[in-house]
Amino acid sequence: MNAPNLPATLTGAPQPLDPLRFSLTGRSLIEASAGTGKTFTIAMLYVRLVLGHDPSNEHARPLTPPEILVVTFTDAATKELRERIRARLTDAAGYFQAEPQDVTPLAPDKTDLLHALRDAYPPNQWAACARRLQLAAEWMDEAAVSTIHAWCNRMLREHAFDSDSLFTQTLETDQSELLAEVVRDYWRTFMAPLDAADAATVSEWVSGPPELQKKLRNLIDVAPLLADAQAPAEALQAARDEAGRRLAELKAPWSNWPAEMETALDAARAAKQFTGRELGAANCKKWFAALTEWAGDPLLTLPALNENGWARLTPGGLAQYCQHGTPPSHPGFAALETLRAALAALPEACDDLLSHAARWVAERFAAEQARRAQMGFDDLLTRLDEALNGPNGEHLAEVVRKQFPVALIDEFQDTDPIQYRIFNTVYLQADDAAQTEATNALILIGDPKQAIYAFRGADIFTYLAARRSCGSRLYTLATNFRSTNAMVAATNHCFNIAEQRLEGAGAFLFRERNGNPVPFIQVAAKGREDAFVVDGQAPRALTAWWLPASDDGRPLSKSAYIDRMAQSCATEMVRLLDLGQRGKAGFGAVGGAELKPLRPGDIAVLVNNRIEADAIRKALASRNVRTVYLSDKDSVFESPQAAELQHWLAACANPDDGRLVRTALATATLGLGWGQLDAYYGDEMAWEACVLQFRGYRECWRRQGVLPMLRRLLNDFSVPARLLGLHAGSAPRVQSGERILTDLLHLAELLQQASTMIEGEHGLIRYLVEQRGAAAEGRDARQIRLESDGDLVKVVTIHKSKGLEYPLVFLPFVGAHRPADAKDMPFKWHDADGKLLVALADTGGVLDKVDRERLGEDLRKLYVALTRARYATWIGIAELKEFERSAIGYLLNGAQILAPGGLEQCLDDALGETDGIAVAPAPVSRDDRLAHRDDVSQQGEARVSVRVLREPWSVASYSSLKKSHGVYIAPDTPGEEGFIEARDAEAELEQSDAPLSEPPPRLAVAARGASVLHDFPRGSDEGSFLHDLLEWAAQQGFAQVAADARPLREVVARRCSVRGWERWIEPLTQWIQQIVTTPLLLNTGHGIEATTIRMSALHTSSSEMEFWLAAHRVDTAALDRLVSEHTVGQAERPMIEPAQLNGMLKGFMDLVFEHEGRYYVADYKSNWLGADDAAYTAERIRAQILRSRYDLQYVLYLLALHRQLKARLAGYDYDTHIGGAVYLFLRGLNASTQGIFAERPPRELIERLDELFTGDGQFADLEAA
Repeated sequence: MNAPNLPATLTGAPQPLDPLRFSLTGRSLIEASAGTGKTFTIAMLYVRLVLGHDPSNEHARPLTPPEILVVTFTDAATKELRERIRARLTDAAGYFQAEPQDVTPLAPDKTDLLHALRDAYPPNQWAACARRLQLAAEWMDEAAVSTIHAWCNRMLREHAFDSDSLFTQTLETDQSELLAEVVRDYWRTFMAPLDAADAATVSEWVSGPPELQKKLRNLIDVAPLLADAQAPAEALQAARDEAGRRLAELKAPWSNWPAEMETALDAARAAKQFTGRELGAANCKKWFAALTEWAGDPLLTLPALNENGWARLTPGGLAQYCQHGTPPSHPGFAALETLRAALAALPEACDDLLSHAARWVAERFAAEQARRAQMGFDDLLTRLDEALNGPNGEHLAEVVRKQFPVALIDEFQDTDPIQYRIFNTVYLQADDAAQTEATNALILIGDPKQAIYAFRGADIFTYLAARRSCGSRLYTLATNFRSTNAMVAATNHCFNIAEQRLEGAGAFLFRERNGNPVPFIQVAAKGREDAFVVDGQAPRALTAWWLPASDDGRPLSKSAYIDRMAQSCATEMVRLLDLGQRGKAGFGAVGGAELKPLRPGDIAVLVNNRIEADAIRKALASRNVRTVYLSDKDSVFESPQAAELQHWLAACANPDDGRLVRTALATATLGLGWGQLDAYYGDEMAWEACVLQFRGYRECWRRQGVLPMLRRLLNDFSVPARLLGLHAGSAPRVQSGERILTDLLHLAELLQQASTMIEGEHGLIRYLVEQRGAAAEGRDARQIRLESDGDLVKVVTIHKSKGLEYPLVFLPFVGAHRPADAKDMPFKWHDADGKLLVALADTGGVLDKVDRERLGEDLRKLYVALTRARYATWIGIAELKEFERSAIGYLLNGAQILAPGGLEQCLDDALGETDGIAVAPAPVSRDDRLAHRDDVSQQGEARVSVRVLREPWSVASYSSLKKSHGVYIAPDTPGEEGFIEARDAEAELEQSDAPLSEPPPRLAVAARGASVLHDFPRGSDEGSFLHDLLEWAAQQGFAQVAADARPLREVVARRCSVRGWERWIEPLTQWIQQIVTTPLLLNTGHGIEATTIRMSALHTSSSEMEFWLAAHRVDTAALDRLVSEHTVGQAERPMIEPAQLNGMLKGFMDLVFEHEGRYYVADYKSNWLGADDAAYTAERIRAQILRSRYDLQYVLYLLALHRQLKARLAGYDYDTHIGGAVYLFLRGLNASTQGIFAERPPRELIERLDELFTGDGQFADLEAA
């Protein structure tokens, strides 16, 4: 890594910070090492700004919270900073509220900043200062404490004129769809018109727009830094021409060389220099023929040489097989040694194509954003930066500076060039503020040793440029308040090894002859009063475990290292936690009487990535130690649950596709066993119910959204209870169950948010697929969430741990590293002046420069990791390949290559003689499990109440009203309602005492001479099937179905084939056609006027009409009495359970139609009343109507129709316009009754019911009766 060229005077150690004398004007930089009280210092400076306390500036004035800009880089840090400042203001106000006579002077050896600050004011001003501080504390909700993105957004909105911004712009958190659209535009514009040859060349690099978008993902942001390139057609032609020219140059001498080389080898073979077959005449003849053919064919790029030919026809190969004398010499042998590399290096257009695409897509993307008035997060910064450097930039900077006279920028080491340029422009005059009457200040707070966010665009070289701009006003916080003396000393020692090594580049790779802008400076330790104690002794602060090389002496593989160290680490953690449970390990004074026992929540395991996290979590889980995982790099779309969710959504969107439903059922999270899956596949009735269930999910998705649908699915399959082990008597919780459930609910929320902008189920599924493919692009909203805040071992990525602290820290995989690779395109590095450079190919040692910067960031990550612990840290090291390229390897051994078997000696030399550091072999893995002696017993399943507890507001249906227990659950779909009705009717029929013929077996083939109407299987599934066919016929149009039976047969055939009912295709087709075309005779009676109806002749009809009736405290007993008194001749019927219905009544009417000026409600009934037409008498049908309480159903249907016509039909009159209810028992179509029951209840009933449902007071006596 190249350090910027700096004068040595500007790279020296900063001066210690005095929080009370630090100047609050001008530009300053405070470097705060880990644990040195950075947040405390910011809060203290804030208190001084509120008071206007600045001894260095007599013009300083008190500032209010809206005038003090405090910027940090995450929402979580913003919230914490705001609360810490509020608390500090409140504390300070308390100090100033003291009466002067009650103040006791501090002892000479004591320090109290607030006490000293109060002493800087005369006592007669204390009350005013207290009021100002208290007011500021109460004002903190409006304080300008925010992330930089939020602040930029605010500036663009508040200063729209000066920033030349639109007043109304949409901030889009996810712009992947817009980017995909732009990439498709690029493909259509430049790739689609290519000829066949060029298209074939392009297809070798990128198959289509999705893959191109993937390749451009990391190029868009750096597109301006890429070399300008020609359009694809021109770039391909130029590359082809240049490659042809170079190929011709390479081939030129080879027209003669093969023959000459063959002659030389023949002579050598004759001289017995080559006696084996390796360079025998037969092999050589083939190789030279291939070279000759290649040289003579201008279209051939590579000669057809095998690996032996490439290796043996080189000087080295000849020397290897030469028996005596000097091998034959010819320029061709030497040329062949480099020929393959030269051919591989022939010009290609791939890099030019990517450069052109990246620049074009970036420009078009910005143009589309502007056209749509959209912004992404990064656009907030770039647009404010452009505004500050535009025509009105100077005025805008002045306005912002007046609005915020002082800015404190926290975590400034994570800045990038744009962020720094914004603040540098706004507070440019702050450089001279100390010498003028200005009160502006730009205070930068950061630590270059903790700059670890390069993957997010953070640029330590920008930080160093800002450091230079502060001149000599560099300050440091020099005391660690977090860790014990031993822990601080151990960390100091580790980094001092590299810092003091004469031949190295310092601890962080920035030291050069002219200075070191990022030195490691030791910090002092405030120390802690307590310690970590094990068996009465304080263990070493830092323990370095090591694993030897493999048995064959080779370096240990990375996978073996991770697995073995995870087991060793888990073994030691179980030992310590077991001691903690027995009171022998905890926190307190060494030799003290009582210890605070060590708990799992006191331990953190820091990892680099999810692979390492999975390894340690698996090792701990096998030992009964529960963990929680948190990362700021892992996206929830990368989780296995995202893949399972994709299968669920596909099944819910296409419930009739058996393959998709079966795939969804087989996912691990649903937890169905082999027996359950086999039951679904082998039991037709169970499968039909399953399909119906998934249809319900689709309907729920369409009506309520994807989030309610997924919650319903999870509950239906008892996923939460199973994952968390909440079923009493069932298996224990699923390993990582909380993690799985958290990810599922998180994904469901993200999909619900996305669904507001995406049309249809399949669009949302496509969105999920795209997000899974682009998971690495995710921002905070997609980062995996903490699955539990319980007392668990925390497994945290090093990046996520930054800014946090833990009592004990394990770093089992500290030796793991990933050197820069040729696949890590684009390559980013900085030149000697700190300028960012970008390349798409490894030329001129680019990869080495990139890897040096990677190592520098790894060293800073190691610093972050080693400074998280309060008491003790354990690190795991192994003898790995290229150990010197790891951060720990560089610290301990510099750039020297580790000798085989030399790890133990290296650790002893570097760490072995140091107090507070222990070097030891990694613990031997043991399978001991943690007993959890102090845990309460597993929580069982919740008890079930004996009483039925009804919700005060609910959605009910006819089916739920007539249930014996009155549980009001309304169906979501017409199919579900039909299924419930058919199932209930079947159950009622089986319980009936009426003499019935034996029903036919399910799915039996129709007997010879018997009618299909009676032989077709009975049951809820079959009833739903018939309802669905009639619904389809109504939607197609009854007249059309009657005129052409072919579409009907196709539908019947398709649906029967799915169920294995092929032998019913023709009978069912004829049956449906018969229903549609048969004239249905309605006889006079029950309020019905005689008429004949044919479905195929209907002109106005609507199928599956949904209705909702508001129900205001409806007494179901009163409802039942009214219906019984006015329908079916007041005949006796089963009573419905008395209850109160409050909420909504929902239903679906099979068919509503108009005939001869009257409106009717029709309902299809598939009830099986007997084996032949004789069973469908008027009496039997009437009995079924009463037994199933269809009277209640059709009265509610007619009430809904009455209200609809009353609202929509001009001149509506019940007696004139209502025809009645027609119930068609489908199996009785050929009977003398045609299976028809029809009734029009009297007007009085409908009107009284109308008033009952609206809660009219005149029915109070009826309800109370």
